[in-house]
Amino acid sequence: MQNLDELRQTINEVDEEMAKLFTLRMETVKKIAEYKMEKGKPIFDAKREEEVIKRNSEKIENKELVPFYRTFLENNMAVSRDYQKLIISGMRIAYSGVEGAFAHIAAKNIFPDSEYVSYPNFKAAYKAVEKGECNCAVLPVENSNSGEVGQVSDLVFSGSLNINAMYNLEIMQNLVGVKGTTKDSIKEVISHPQALSQCEAFLKERGYKTSEYENTALAAKKVKELNDVTIAAVASKETANLYGLEIIENKINEDNTNTTRFAVLSPSENKAAGDENYFDIMFTVKHEAGALAKAIDIIGRYGFNMTKLRSRALKELAWQYYFQIEAEGDIFSMEGKIMLSQLEKFCDRLKVAGVYPKIKNLNV
Repeated sequence: MQNLDELRQTINEVDEEMAKLFTLRMETVKKIAEYKMEKGKPIFDAKREEEVIKRNSEKIENKELVPFYRTFLENNMAVSRDYQKLIISGMRIAYSGVEGAFAHIAAKNIFPDSEYVSYPNFKAAYKAVEKGECNCAVLPVENSNSGEVGQVSDLVFSGSLNINAMYNLEIMQNLVGVKGTTKDSIKEVISHPQALSQCEAFLKERGYKTSEYENTALAAKKVKELNDVTIAAVASKETANLYGLEIIENKINEDNTNTTRFAVLSPSENKAAGDENYFDIMFTVKHEAGALAKAIDIIGRYGFNMTKLRSRALKELAWQYYFQIEAEGDIFSMEGKIMLSQLEKFCDRLKVAGVYPKIKNLNV
């Protein structure tokens, strides 16, 4: 049996080797952080981390050591995330609206360690990224109740940014007011027209007067400034917390499946291949009989599962439309390349608007 000094020497040698490997690992982590900054990707990916832990834990033959090895890996990943946060902390995220708006909430959840830059509208936020003022933009592209956000679709079609990720944010509306406000003290409720519409049944039942406001966050801010128990707002829980308001009644929206989809847009293309990816293509068809039907047929012919098709009028040409298709599959595969080349035969303009992994739900 080895004596204590010999055992300690073995530990010292292992630690020395681990220090070299740690340095190599963190240098690679830095490159990953820089890649995520370029692509507009978040730091934390719970599914990916769990897959790595499970796969590597299976390599430990002594099963008694597996739980300790899992802890070792979890700590390693936590340190890596902290280092990535340090690198990405200067990342600037553009969004449309004010602090507390749903776009701001989405941006904070996707990029929790960044600087969030407010812009007055979708175009200003989009252009800020094109001009290099921000690294990426988080903009709404669709709502489960009201459909697509056409202004953002137009920007994606005509602009230079790429969709690199998609996230769903469930919209929960709440009745909020200053301290001391009760359901009986409220006479008037202010908020964005869409938010008031979503809560129409609740508000009518209680006989509240409603007034439209620019957006939910500004409505909440106004209620705070008025400090009047007779005036409340419809807003999110995060917005209520931001402005120091109390939630009088939560989840008052009539439709509990109200969800907004947000896109992460950046100048860099996502070149990650994979059958589980989704892609968006946007195109105009040639003025020929059956051109649209032929274009759609080509997508299915090469094995791509089309999940969405919509059309939108071109601003510059009357009675002309562009089409947007979301499909599942690897557009960088041989089939994808052939599919795009075949589409060009029937399209005047063809653009791959983005490639992104499976759409994730934001937990807020």
